Amino acid sequence: MGADVMSGAVGPASRRNPGARDAGANPGSRNGGSSWGGLRPFSIKTKLGALVVISVLITTGLLLIAVRTETELRFITVFSMIATLLITQFVAHSLTHPLDEMNAVARSISHGDYTRRVRENRRDELGDLAHTINLMADELEAQDRQRKELVANVSHELRTPIAGLRAVLENIVDGISAADPETMRIALKQTERLGRLVETLLDLSRLDNGVVPLKKRRFEVWPYLSGVLKEANMVASARAGIASGSGSHTRTDVHLHLDVSPPELTALADPERIHQVVANLIDNAVKHSPPHGRVTVKARRGTAPESLDLEVLDEGPGIPESERHRVFERFNRGGVSAPHGPGSDGGTGLGLAIARWAVDLHGGRIGVAESIQGCRIQVTLPGETQRQS
Repeated sequence: MGADVMSGAVGPASRRNPGARDAGANPGSRNGGSSWGGLRPFSIKTKLGALVVISVLITTGLLLIAVRTETELRFITVFSMIATLLITQFVAHSLTHPLDEMNAVARSISHGDYTRRVRENRRDELGDLAHTINLMADELEAQDRQRKELVANVSHELRTPIAGLRAVLENIVDGISAADPETMRIALKQTERLGRLVETLLDLSRLDNGVVPLKKRRFEVWPYLSGVLKEANMVASARAGIASGSGSHTRTDVHLHLDVSPPELTALADPERIHQVVANLIDNAVKHSPPHGRVTVKARRGTAPESLDLEVLDEGPGIPESERHRVFERFNRGGVSAPHGPGSDGGTGLGLAIARWAVDLHGGRIGVAESIQGCRIQVTLPGETQRQS
């Protein structure tokens, strides 16, 4: 795999500006209701206030009727109480019925049933609560599904190298194969794959738990990325003699190209974490490159001080638009049925997930951008700006 390390004067790359979802929006704005000093037209406070006013009006009206018609006061009192109780019962039922439904849904969620939802047919605080419960149920259902998929995928990924290693060792013990260097290389290949998978899972676990501290420092981008590309070359050359299976490519026919502008560009980030991002993006791009393809790593100055815009482009088949939202999920290998070129394998599907979490630790953005040919992944690092929640 060749490397073309240079700094170019290519114009700034276009950056995608995905729409942000405001997860902390005001619940009252969900129904389009305006606020009158903290009261909305259909709020519970408004309904209770209306109940008091109506009760007073009924009582006052019946008293006026009693005075004008000389009706006995006790009859007026009984009628007033009955009317007030009926109205109160109607309002109380409209308030307690959705609470009973929410209680039933919450009980189902606590028992592991995330399929039930609360009807959102109200425009008061209970409607907001129903919306919040449904959002919570959606998140819990998604997390439960991801947990099950993670267990299934990890089990599958671990079983493959373990089964291969066991078969090699059984053949040696049974005398079918000799413990020669070639057989030991096959066993080493499976052991490397198993070790790499465990290592990536530990990286994800540390990132998820927030136990990986960021050690930001200012560094020069060109020599740093040049070193990452040279390391990728050396790793590929070292593995070229052994069939891959560890999740790391062995392609030596793909040309790596570095484009940094301006040449004196600097950035503020954690070099160790950014190394994970760039190395995994290069590894993914090389795996899906055609024979004798080209992978380009671009670096440009961002909008904020010491910020950095990175791009990794390849000449492979690209990523279908329908699959782009799943690219950075764990164990996702995209919509391509098989990698291109000799010496490439499918990997573990964890590299891009690690890249995403490393970028998230910096408060940056990573995503798949439009490209005329191949795949283009953009990374934006905020530099000195504070991380936005």
